[in-house]
Amino acid sequence: MKRACATAGASQGQWKTLIFIGLELVFLTALVAHDPIHHLEKTAADFAQQVTLDWKVHDVGKIRQVVTNTGGINAATGTYDRLFDYHGLINCEYPVNSNEEHIFEAGIRIGAVVQKDTLVSITNWNNAHLNYEFYPGAAPDDTIWVARKGDTLDIPYWPGYVGVSDQDFICKYSDHHITNITLHTPLYVDVIQTSYAWSSFPFDNVIVYNYYIIPTRYNLEHTYVTYMLQGRIGDLMAGLEATDIDDKGIYIPEHRMLVISDEPGGADGTAVSPIAAKIYPPESLAGSLVWTVQNYLHHHETPMQDIASYLEQMTSGVIMKDQDTGGQSIFSLSFGPMNLAVGDTVHFVVVQILGEGMDEIMRTAERSNILIEKDFRLPTAPPKPALKTESKSHEVILNWRPEEGETNPEDYTDPNRGDNIEYPFEGYRVYKSTGSITGPWTLLAEFDLPGNDLGFDTGLEYEYTDVGLLDNLEYYYSATAYCQPDFVLDFPSLESSINANAMRLVPGPQPPETVGKVAVVPNPYRGGVDYNAFNPKWEKNPPGRSWMEQDRRIQFINLPANCEIRIYTLAGDLIKVLRHNDPNLGYEDWNLTSTPGQAISSGIYLYVVNDTRTDEVQVGKFVVIK
Repeated sequence: MKRACATAGASQGQWKTLIFIGLELVFLTALVAHDPIHHLEKTAADFAQQVTLDWKVHDVGKIRQVVTNTGGINAATGTYDRLFDYHGLINCEYPVNSNEEHIFEAGIRIGAVVQKDTLVSITNWNNAHLNYEFYPGAAPDDTIWVARKGDTLDIPYWPGYVGVSDQDFICKYSDHHITNITLHTPLYVDVIQTSYAWSSFPFDNVIVYNYYIIPTRYNLEHTYVTYMLQGRIGDLMAGLEATDIDDKGIYIPEHRMLVISDEPGGADGTAVSPIAAKIYPPESLAGSLVWTVQNYLHHHETPMQDIASYLEQMTSGVIMKDQDTGGQSIFSLSFGPMNLAVGDTVHFVVVQILGEGMDEIMRTAERSNILIEKDFRLPTAPPKPALKTESKSHEVILNWRPEEGETNPEDYTDPNRGDNIEYPFEGYRVYKSTGSITGPWTLLAEFDLPGNDLGFDTGLEYEYTDVGLLDNLEYYYSATAYCQPDFVLDFPSLESSINANAMRLVPGPQPPETVGKVAVVPNPYRGGVDYNAFNPKWEKNPPGRSWMEQDRRIQFINLPANCEIRIYTLAGDLIKVLRHNDPNLGYEDWNLTSTPGQAISSGIYLYVVNDTRTDEVQVGKFVVIK
């Protein structure tokens, strides 16, 4: 194999932008001391070993995917929950805001013969000794680095890294930073991992993982690599036990692709999307590799001891049959052998695919070949328009006319197109949502260049007014730019991200000069009404959890800019004080809980609104019926 450095195959320029987010230095052994799941021998060396744990979420496209810098793609349960503190966050959600989960855990295993000893290092949970084996280093820059396309980062182990996708994550982890893990002998390998996400079709439903494996101490003989995927597909709100008991896995050999899908029905419902992982092995070795596919009905069945994992899971060359019935679904896909000398770099790619059914999964699997063929240098969407907004009573006004100093989507160029069109911009689209700032979205208007027979030929416009809106309720808007199709590459028209340009707007009148017309809505408030089902929603719960008592809502309207609202029982007991200070909004929400956080009961309540500027007072009452 060709010798290479850790940045082999990279064509990166000079450094331009330095981004690193959420640096947190964590003493792993301090955590272990309070966590019996970790079985590390606690010596003085433990407290000298530090790791910089970090996690990020890919969220620019149609997938919300957690990525960590330990190499594991794991659900926020058990040890991972405590290590990374992302409890309650859906690990792999598609579509966004659906609560539909797809992965319980995934990651790579590396096995090799080192001086006649067979060793395996894994990124996912090892049931044999209840631990993880890959960790980042101790330096602050061992966090996850974040880049957008064209950004240049000053990464110590990848000088001059240039962003590839709309959202790149870059991290490095090794199996030798924590060296006294029970039953684990390190291979002494470093892994550099990059993951890419795109905001627009046709690759907004994929996450691409690049793995660069580098031996640092020993030559590795007969090296094999495994990608493991355990599904957990279904509505996560139904609970863990419901989402992983009716999954089914298959292997598609012509794509080197594992696919796990949800059986229809059941407590977790019927999922929109399967989860697929397509492997692109090292190109120079593709014709000489042995492939092994294994599936397991429970994670306790997966081989954990080094020799068993190496012989049974990695090297056997057996292609197991697909699952016949639904249950837990755990698949592994392995390839090898490879002989790696110290300093060599072996690079392979995993494309994670989601979509609306198997037809879309297969179309995306075919289309993903262009990612590899063009080394991820794809045509891109225009930049997002510079959206400006204005809210009035019952209407909002959107304007995206580019001003001096702002990025103009009409001027963008794209050297990765095949048709050599100098300025491929085509038009603008305007969207609206009454659900959330991440949609679902409704197309309100489209304006495109006239006279080129590539759309409606409406001509360009730069302003849109949406009328007939309800005052004091949230609406969400976005404006995007899109380009012409690339007929040479057979590449579709691309559009800037809707979510990336989304804005929350609340139509309504300006605050009155003083009190006098303050009112409460709804009045009476009826506990049996599903206000969450209104459109726009009157009561909303955050994504990822169901409605709770603290999501109740009444609204005091026609408030002056600065005032204090005091709420009493009929007996005169003060239960809540609200302070309003907003020169633009004339309302204030209350979730029907007292100062200590207790939900109020049915009854008649009094309110006193004091204009703190004029000291004028208005008194009123409202009714709560639960």
